[in-house]
Amino acid sequence: MTVTTSPVNPVLRVAPAAPAEAAAHFRASLVFHADVSDVAAVLAAGGDPGFVVLDSRSTEAWDQGHIPGAVHLPTALIAEQAGHLLDRNVPVVTYCWGPGCNGATRAALALAELGYQVKEMLGGFEYWVREGFAYETWEGRGHRDADPLTAPVDAENCGC
Repeated sequence: MTVTTSPVNPVLRVAPAAPAEAAAHFRASLVFHADVSDVAAVLAAGGDPGFVVLDSRSTEAWDQGHIPGAVHLPTALIAEQAGHLLDRNVPVVTYCWGPGCNGATRAALALAELGYQVKEMLGGFEYWVREGFAYETWEGRGHRDADPLTAPVDAENCGC
């Protein structure tokens, strides 16, 4: 007698969570994260955005480019300087270089431990630039065309 086994599907080797468990997980994720395009849209609308954007990178990185209006506070200085630069009643959105950098996560942790409400901006400065949003450098304002892989031409109909 021959026994045949079907190959293990690597995607479903571990079964998906139950829908209610998945909904709780994804809802919790949104509590901790903000999307680059959402941050940009709120800032572009003008007025009080209801949050402050914090760049947690080094001065050299800040000088290469940063989000207009962001507060520069490297993670190593948060414990010492956050109280002088940030209002505890205003949520903070942290960012660093990009998805391969955990500086924004470390900054968010440091701020949360000090009692701040905080979210991390997914994609960081890399995706800010890749999506075509204006940035500032030590030389002035800059802008690059949007990368069509991160910012569809018809962004309003991207399905996000």
